[in-house]
Amino acid sequence: MRALIVHNLYQHAGGEDAVVRDEIALLQRNCVEVELYQRDNAVIPEMPRAGLAAQTIWSSRTMREVTQVIKRFRPDVVHAHNTFPLISPSVYYAASRMDVPVVQTLHNFRLSCVQAMFLREGKVCEACIGKLPWRGIVRRCYRGSAMQSAVMVGMLGLHRAIGTYSARVARYIALNEFCRDKFIEAGLPAERIVVKPNFVDLPPPGNRPLRSGGLFVGRLSPEKGVSVLGEAVANGAGAVDVVGTGPEEAVLRTVSGITLLGWREPAETYERMRSASFLVMPSVWYENFPRTLVEAYACGLPVIASRLGAMETLVREGETGLLFTPGDARDLAAKMLWAHGHPEEMLRMGRAARAEYEARYTSEINIARLIGIYRDAIGSVATGATTSFAESRSGQ
Repeated sequence: MRALIVHNLYQHAGGEDAVVRDEIALLQRNCVEVELYQRDNAVIPEMPRAGLAAQTIWSSRTMREVTQVIKRFRPDVVHAHNTFPLISPSVYYAASRMDVPVVQTLHNFRLSCVQAMFLREGKVCEACIGKLPWRGIVRRCYRGSAMQSAVMVGMLGLHRAIGTYSARVARYIALNEFCRDKFIEAGLPAERIVVKPNFVDLPPPGNRPLRSGGLFVGRLSPEKGVSVLGEAVANGAGAVDVVGTGPEEAVLRTVSGITLLGWREPAETYERMRSASFLVMPSVWYENFPRTLVEAYACGLPVIASRLGAMETLVREGETGLLFTPGDARDLAAKMLWAHGHPEEMLRMGRAARAEYEARYTSEINIARLIGIYRDAIGSVATGATTSFAESRSGQ
């Protein structure tokens, strides 16, 4: 099998970029020939605004370059991750014109929400779900700009109208059932959305009888609930080490009990996960499937998470971790204090977390699921279950 992977790198590298990198390596280890078509958002500051807006809606460069790659590489499937903004939805048409099925992983809610996270003013917002998100322009949801928000709405409106999302993608990958339900509610075809979670490939943590302390790993940004964590620790929730950087770093800098460690190499982060008593995930948005959670489970580390969205099912209360009321620093502090005071119970939950990882999130399980999705997408094109480029053009 040959797979063309398509990904638009973010200006600030994060979990999605790591997922793409690791998924490519996994495919290659399992005898899948892979080629990567990649564009980098690092060039955006140097681009004219009008040119960037036009590319967001339709990139002729992507259409041309991906067509050339398909002719040369002859992939069986095109697997897209992030296409925003430089690659654009034109990649779907390049593949469709060459009769190559597209698989699209949905890492966020960008096809339904201008801001991509169903989040407004620090709270979950579903005002646009299932509708054209014109409110995003009025509320300046994308980077506080009405103009940039209008470009997003224009891109979504155009490609919904011409059937891009309903006819050009053979299979969508949602990362969990909660998100799948949200995508269906937003209007994506239910029969084309399958579930495949993220994975990591980490060995057993071994016996760690001296685990202690809390740990936060991730970007220090508002949607991650950084202010909630800071308030909880300030109210006596106990010590927490913080791995990561971001715009909210100043919120934590003066909080006694928080140790800011900055960015650390993955190997060091995993070692800290194997030594901590629990991981804190105080996010205030619908996390699609935080890679950090899988890493924690693989390291035998239970998770204290917001009772919100998918996290409510990914973390089983009292079994693989604890849940608290989203945005409620007092409730988070209470759960953290309980965890500090019950080390044996947290060790038990950590063992259950590792068992959950081995049952659901290993690379072996993931590759079998991914290859199955590819074959399903290929079969849908072979049987005419998706609309070809020529058919759709003739009907216009």
